Amino acid sequence: MKSQEAVKTALRKEKIWTRDFILICLANFFIFLGFQMTLPTLPLFVKELGGSDQLIGIIVGVFTFSALLLRPYAGHTLESKGRQFVYMLGLVIFVISVGSFAFITSIVILFMMRVVQGVGWGFSTTATGTIATDLIPSERRGEGMGYFGLSGNLALAFGPTLGLTLAGKITFMQLFLICGSMGVLALLLSSKIRYKKVEALPDKSTTVKFDIFEKTAIQPSVLLFFITVTFGGIASFLPLYAAQKHINGIELYFLVYAIFLMVSRTFAGRIYDKKGHLYVFLPGTAMVLIAMALLSWLPNLTVMLVAAGFYGLGFGSVQPALQAWAVDKAPSYRKGMANATFFSFFDLGVGLGAIVFGQLAGIWGYYAIYVTAAGSVAISMLLYVYLLIRSRKIVS
Repeated sequence: MKSQEAVKTALRKEKIWTRDFILICLANFFIFLGFQMTLPTLPLFVKELGGSDQLIGIIVGVFTFSALLLRPYAGHTLESKGRQFVYMLGLVIFVISVGSFAFITSIVILFMMRVVQGVGWGFSTTATGTIATDLIPSERRGEGMGYFGLSGNLALAFGPTLGLTLAGKITFMQLFLICGSMGVLALLLSSKIRYKKVEALPDKSTTVKFDIFEKTAIQPSVLLFFITVTFGGIASFLPLYAAQKHINGIELYFLVYAIFLMVSRTFAGRIYDKKGHLYVFLPGTAMVLIAMALLSWLPNLTVMLVAAGFYGLGFGSVQPALQAWAVDKAPSYRKGMANATFFSFFDLGVGLGAIVFGQLAGIWGYYAIYVTAAGSVAISMLLYVYLLIRSRKIVS
């Protein structure tokens, strides 16, 4: 009994909130703030340049596809050249690309710079998740990733609202320069972090091989894909959908969503650590499904804000649990590749969602986006049940 109590006490003493963990959270906050400020304003910018709904979907989607293509390389480089090199490179590219939006007057050039932005985003977000994983005690990984996610959630709470507010008061040039400056702040903070050295391989005769995914992370990553499809529909088209319905207060949607997202981070990670993903995934995806159904209906502001609450609680519970699941199963020297795999499927879901939903909106209207998104969430739930049943049969 005494030895068990000693182990429990030792685990409780393993700190999550170290100096370096706080720095990576702050850096993550500022890079996400710059990104989130562009999320609802970029479609408005494309409209100003004369673009259609289909072009909005393509320009949003190409960003995630360029990030997707670079993530395997980012994961490999994290293990071969270290965390700091990948993270700083990604931040520099992000700053240059977002800052360049201020001087763009052509949709073609905007398309090209979105590809470049995706490269920077792919490098920086793959690295930051791995850096956070390095700094969190393994026994508290679900809880720690939930707290780390709060930094992005705080940015989400302020970013879209701040971006939309500024878009109505200043020029797009000024707005995008401010967004780029957020990346500069992230660069300054990240330069102060004491990065963990690259994990040694178990066999010195082997080398870090280049591949496109970490196989132990595939299952949670595929489940995530069907959920993040919904994100592409919300980020790209909800401001336009609300305007079409003559519903004011789209800024409140992002604020309510972020608040409930942050609330979910305070308990979902602990539930994952103690009971596993079974107690997090299905309740979380059920709430996302409800949110999509409400958005497809969308009669007024109240329903939109209720949908925001459900989506925040659901997505905020599921995403860090799936990320912890993806990283937990990977060997210690493959954590970077596991994060790359996880975010690759995240990007694929957002990118495909934005492109496909842009086509759907042009044919059947914006409501069709959220009906289709609800179907995607249902597929994720059914696939999870299938994987659960299959794993239990294998064990038995």
